[in-house]
Amino acid sequence: MTISTRLGALCAAALFALSLGGPAAAEPALNHRPAHAARTAAPRTQAELQALLNRRPAARFERAEVRISTGEPAGTIIVDSQKKYLYFVEGGGRATRYGVGVGREGFGWSGLMKVGRKAEWPGWTPPKQMIARERRNGHIIPAYMPGGPGNPLGARAMYLYHGGNDSLFRIHGTNQPWTIGHEMSSGCIRMMNQDVEHLYSRVAVGTKVIVIGPDGSGPKGVYADLGPVRRNFFDVLFGR
Repeated sequence: MTISTRLGALCAAALFALSLGGPAAAEPALNHRPAHAARTAAPRTQAELQALLNRRPAARFERAEVRISTGEPAGTIIVDSQKKYLYFVEGGGRATRYGVGVGREGFGWSGLMKVGRKAEWPGWTPPKQMIARERRNGHIIPAYMPGGPGNPLGARAMYLYHGGNDSLFRIHGTNQPWTIGHEMSSGCIRMMNQDVEHLYSRVAVGTKVIVIGPDGSGPKGVYADLGPVRRNFFDVLFGR
């Protein structure tokens, strides 16, 4: 394969990954925004593609321990799609905050979910409506993609259920870390792989998940982020 042919294939793959935006979502009984999704242009050169692959999220989306005001118990997950943060409530007025990527225009949503199941290096079976939609846009999606570094679900996935049924939304890793902090998915909540592994190890099946929409819709007054935890000498000494 020539360099130009290989570059064309890589750029096409990058375009597919960016425009696809991860696993699609069905239409659960949640609050949705009107649909007309924007697309992101593919890189034009190999240098542009490599720069895209190496790009990291903004520093504010790095994992952090923060002070939080919330009535939700320890172990609850709060996703603020507007601010692009996921909070794991620790209790005692603290939470672990992670940067996330959320649904692009037309794929944002809000509501209450539970973690119905979990998987490490999950395989991906795209919904039929997604396959049909992307085919109309000139993208051919495989009927199944096994788990691994190239899989859009990344290293871990937590499957979100609504009313006892799989909503087809997930909290999952991504092999596209530059999408963290942006609205680029098809409704799933994306995390950097190291972050989703960290969260996955602490989340149990049945965990409550509260999602605030990208326009601020959905549950109100759920939390207030009071800023990073500032440790003093005794916190460090006693491992707090």
